[in-house]
Amino acid sequence: MAWNVKPEELLQYDYKVPQKNWMDVPPEFKPGTWCYPAKPDILEYLNKATKGDFPHIREWVPTDVDWKLPEDWRERIKKGFRERLDKYRSFKVFMDVCVRCGACADKCHFYIGGGDPKNMPVLRAELLRSIYRGEFTLAGKILGRLAGARKLEEDVIKEWFLYFYQCTECRRCSLFCPYGIDTAEITMMARELLHLVGCNINWILEPASNSNRTGNHMGIQPHAYYGMMEFMCDDIEEITGIKVNCPVNEKGHEVLFITPSGDIFADPGTYTYMGYLMLFHEIGLDYTWSTYASEGGNFGLFTSDRMMKKLNAKMYAEAKRLGVKYIIGGECGHMWRVLNQYMDTMNGPADFLETPVSPITGTRFENAAGTSMIHITEFTSDLMKHGKLKLDPSRNDDKIVTFHDSCNPARAMGLLDEPRYVIKNVCNNFVEMPEDTIREKTFCCAGGSGLNTDEFMEMRMRGGIGRGNALRHVQQKNDVNTLATICAIDRATLPPLARYWAPGVEVYGVHELVANALVMTGEKPREVDLRQEPLPGME
Repeated sequence: MAWNVKPEELLQYDYKVPQKNWMDVPPEFKPGTWCYPAKPDILEYLNKATKGDFPHIREWVPTDVDWKLPEDWRERIKKGFRERLDKYRSFKVFMDVCVRCGACADKCHFYIGGGDPKNMPVLRAELLRSIYRGEFTLAGKILGRLAGARKLEEDVIKEWFLYFYQCTECRRCSLFCPYGIDTAEITMMARELLHLVGCNINWILEPASNSNRTGNHMGIQPHAYYGMMEFMCDDIEEITGIKVNCPVNEKGHEVLFITPSGDIFADPGTYTYMGYLMLFHEIGLDYTWSTYASEGGNFGLFTSDRMMKKLNAKMYAEAKRLGVKYIIGGECGHMWRVLNQYMDTMNGPADFLETPVSPITGTRFENAAGTSMIHITEFTSDLMKHGKLKLDPSRNDDKIVTFHDSCNPARAMGLLDEPRYVIKNVCNNFVEMPEDTIREKTFCCAGGSGLNTDEFMEMRMRGGIGRGNALRHVQQKNDVNTLATICAIDRATLPPLARYWAPGVEVYGVHELVANALVMTGEKPREVDLRQEPLPGME
């Protein structure tokens, strides 16, 4: 869709106290605030793959008055709600424990960027909690609105669809909650309930469908995937004079490497992918790629617990088939939340694999004993700490770099220092954004959890104001021109955000910067970087 609202126009909003009770304000579907529904053929396929998780398939449009809900939609929602309350103890706790203290209220980037009270995490959760009180608590049944309860009407379903797909599950709000309520899991439950009545979005379910069918979000077939790798190897040879090896689907290697398919599909992720190839070739890593487990990302996290489990399982099934000892994972976001917070109870333990040990330094990664999978920045920072790489950081001297902590690696696995250590070893100019916008408190890219779609651009730019403002600050103060990140979704969502809020800043993967600085054995004199732009001094 065409979208050309200027930043100064987007900032024309306020935080006035609403004149009406939130229960009396119907949902409003404006262009740029909602995502397109899932395509029927995608749902048909997924329904077969999951044995019925996506019923009531039809053509429908959120702006229509009639959403063509099934006749028994209330019963489906109530039954699904009860099943999830019984299955997930945490969900029941989250429904009961909130005291509406407001600690989370101003922490959501969508509320900050738009001023809509229903995007306060406490109120977004209340959209679900009010139905819980009305249907499942005695006080709610007797006292109704006095107890914060309301009836399950069609406008409630519309409201859920609008606002639970205006949540990127970034969990910034949860960081500030004194009770530890995980608002992202509330969003996950709401989306599962919406699936029961046929309300879901295509930008999530099509990648999930592709990943189930081909092993990756993009639907890339094995021969095409390998062909893209060969093109990258040719580019590396043109830049360095070295023909790197790219073992694929080979049994008997020590390591399986898995990264998001976005890194092989589109710039700037392709340069990060080239960085992996160059690093592994230089250190002589005994590893293989897989064209079947060709995706680390997991859109099941935004879909349903069964889909999440199914998509995560393929990585371990392939590790077992290929006979590797452990897995290294690339620069991805949601892959790492699934791995660190759900893997052991969902698919694990991975007792047929070993605790990762670096074959180059001998470091044993005890933190990965359960999953047998380590993050690429953990692996690379360990190489650097032990002096195993020859680096020339001056090759990145044209860049003044800042780092965006991706939500899931930062808040779900505490991966905060390793990426910074890597960047500081390959770049001479590094600047942090303000401390309340980084590390555990990092702002979201506003396109996570499957919302990085063009029809949602207004909300993406509104939600991106936190990160954009911090980026603009260091751009103006420190002349920052490079934003590094360790997430494929970020590499897709941050370029338009940077162009909008901080024009002139370019987005890079961390291992693209590593590859620029890496001095490879036998390389020809390097004149250009991976983007085939002149290195500093070679202009």
